[in-house]
Amino acid sequence: MTNSDTPRVTLGRSDLSVSPLSLGGNVFGWTADAEQSFAVLDAYAAAGGNFVDTADTYSSWVPGNSGGESETVIGDWLRSRGNREQVVIATKVGMAPGLDNLRPETLRRGVDASLRRLGIERIDLFYTHRDDLDTPVEEIVTTLDALVRAGKVREVAASNIGAERLAASLEFAEREGLAAYVAVQPHYNLVSRGTYEGPLADVAAAHGLSAVPYYALASGFLTGKYRPGTTVDSARAQGAGRYLDDPRGPRVLTALDEVAAAHGVEPATVALAWLAAQPTVAAPLASARTVEQLPPLLAAAALRLTEEELKALDAASA
Repeated sequence: MTNSDTPRVTLGRSDLSVSPLSLGGNVFGWTADAEQSFAVLDAYAAAGGNFVDTADTYSSWVPGNSGGESETVIGDWLRSRGNREQVVIATKVGMAPGLDNLRPETLRRGVDASLRRLGIERIDLFYTHRDDLDTPVEEIVTTLDALVRAGKVREVAASNIGAERLAASLEFAEREGLAAYVAVQPHYNLVSRGTYEGPLADVAAAHGLSAVPYYALASGFLTGKYRPGTTVDSARAQGAGRYLDDPRGPRVLTALDEVAAAHGVEPATVALAWLAAQPTVAAPLASARTVEQLPPLLAAAALRLTEEELKALDAASA
């Protein structure tokens, strides 16, 4: 696939045109060092990918790290490749140590720090990483609007937010003529449907928002490499393995295997294609630690599941 062959989707009511797979940057500076990260980013871009996702808190959980390592790696890559104008950069604030709220000053400090690490003048998509119930939506939306007007942010979005607060934020923005969220980033996949489907998805649909689901492969479980009796050497193995204890987990794997075999693709490709076929979903989010992990993720954009296959996956995951 070449750059010119790559399809694009529009995020919500914005003018952001992005790849149907968003590349997660959580592994950069964590399980992928700078050299590995550059190789993955190069391969993603060579395949036509243009939608890179990170956050100021990646990877603060690693001993010796303080957060911002992923943004720094991405910023170094952008500078070394000279391709800033070809890449849509999404980052988030609200969960990093010392910046784990959405107060106005935190948002202002967070965006400046992210811009510095990324080495760019404007963030294309700026997420509130986790809602802060102690800060009124009016303060959050007003501050985000000011960042847009200052030219530091192009579009705004919300991750980890409830339906009521999302609706209130959108209604306030519309009433006051302020910058409104164009996308949501929910936890959503074949073994975690209730984290998005229902009221939250309904609000997104009613207001024309796009969804960019994270944990799209359930910490790697939906790649199919986690099976009963198997041991996987991965930093995420414990999180992915827990899905085997849920009756839906093995059912979903069986359904994925059947659909994947019918198309000659990997289970991960089918899992992402199922997500992409869901209402409001624009670009599932997935990360790759190595170049070899990328092809099954990229292949999802070209896979069209039949109605029967979608129904079988729906039934297995219900």
